[in-house]
Amino acid sequence: MGHAIEVIDLRKRYGAVEALRGIGFEVAHGEVFCMLGPNGAGKTTCAEILEGHRFASSGSASVLGHDPARGERALRERIGVVLQSCGIQQDLTVQELLEMYGRYYPRSRRPQELIDLVELDVKRDAHAGSLSGGQRRRLDLALALVGDPDVLFLDEPTTGFDPHARRAAWSTIRALCSLGKTVFLTTHFMDEAQQLADRVAVMVAGRIVACGPPEELGGRQELPTEIRFILPDGISVGELPGLPSGAEVSVERDGVLIRTVEGLDAVHTLTGWALQRGRELRGFSVAQPTLEDVYLALTAEHGEAHAEAQAQAGALA
Repeated sequence: MGHAIEVIDLRKRYGAVEALRGIGFEVAHGEVFCMLGPNGAGKTTCAEILEGHRFASSGSASVLGHDPARGERALRERIGVVLQSCGIQQDLTVQELLEMYGRYYPRSRRPQELIDLVELDVKRDAHAGSLSGGQRRRLDLALALVGDPDVLFLDEPTTGFDPHARRAAWSTIRALCSLGKTVFLTTHFMDEAQQLADRVAVMVAGRIVACGPPEELGGRQELPTEIRFILPDGISVGELPGLPSGAEVSVERDGVLIRTVEGLDAVHTLTGWALQRGRELRGFSVAQPTLEDVYLALTAEHGEAHAEAQAQAGALA
């Protein structure tokens, strides 16, 4: 069946500004593919090209085997879209909107099913204009699902949600994937990407600088583990047991920090040493680099490189 989404050397230029600079990726059927990046990185431009709302300058894009630029009805009937900002009829109720939009599709989900899914039951008969920001985003999600799409584009879908509503939205998205739906997600929430994405692509200045599962992105699984604790009274750093080769030990204001790629061995050695001597390692914590740590490192590294290249180009001009 091929891929649900396929992008090859995609470029988009606005005058002198190249928003997309030759990106390429594939999204499998039933996969949640998340695109991260700072404002202006090109995420929304990429999503709009895949949705058929914008045309590429060069390269190719395919969604469910169709070129989205052709605007074919056969494709539009099979995709759902949640934009950052959606305009809907403010004087219609939630129920009326879902019924009306459902008539546009050859197959549609029942309004009550969608209302239950996005937890808007108490607002079924409320006018759209009276909904709060978070409730509007839930309605946007329900409207995107009304045509029972095979591919769902979500652009910052949980902005304005309270924690409970965000978790509920995540459950909805996971349930869709269990039915074989494909999700293309852009978000600024690292926990959302970590919880939902099968793969994450980080975009900086129109280029994809890293792509992979959240736990492996940017070599995350190979980065050092950080172990922190407070030394027992009367014990110096020099009296700590032998740690794995390459471990870095430093003294901070509030205790000791050990950084090592062999975190399990180091933890075993330290805790065994403390238990054998009947000592307590207060504030003992073990942390591995988070997705946010990796994201910030990638965007900083490639953002600086891009700025330098632009400055050099400007000097040569």
